[in-house]
Amino acid sequence: MPCYRYAGVTPVVHPDAYVHPTAVLIGDVIVGAGCYVGPLASLRGDFGRIVLEEGANLQDTCVIHGFPASVTRIARNGHIGHGAVLHGCQIGEDAMVGMNAVVMDDAQIAPRSIVAACAFVKAGFSCEEQSLVMGAPARVSRQLTDKEVRWKQAGTREYQVLAQRCREAMEECAPLTELEAERPSLPASEVKPKDAS
Repeated sequence: MPCYRYAGVTPVVHPDAYVHPTAVLIGDVIVGAGCYVGPLASLRGDFGRIVLEEGANLQDTCVIHGFPASVTRIARNGHIGHGAVLHGCQIGEDAMVGMNAVVMDDAQIAPRSIVAACAFVKAGFSCEEQSLVMGAPARVSRQLTDKEVRWKQAGTREYQVLAQRCREAMEECAPLTELEAERPSLPASEVKPKDAS
């Protein structure tokens, strides 16, 4: 992975984490045990500190940055969907930020909350635990059910398993020129997209 020391500060990646080789880590970045960092993620700790606590995942093309002296933190088992942008904010334990959402400076996403896809969370926003946060600007829509929280937790466990599998089974290769006769299948999962109802 492209990893850069900046102003004497070197990123830290726990040996049990998986960081894709195309992700970029700069400066004051700390990636904890069991974390997954996806392709083309950018963690720019050149102003403030970036912390991914144990079991968190940061998916493809996510961007994390902050103002000088800020700390952007994804707490334990946090789940950040594809293309999200986090800037100087705090994502609580077991919380989820949906695809292409933006969470701004000093925002506090409470534990077990979900920020909906494409939401824009303004600077200084806060919510109660187990909130569903939606819209642009984002507001609390309602409280999440325990069933919805369990669905989120199941998805996060899938990324924790993926981190382990990637450490063990990901390898660079040349593409095939045609489909093989007995193409293997990827491991199955019982986790399905959330029902819209």
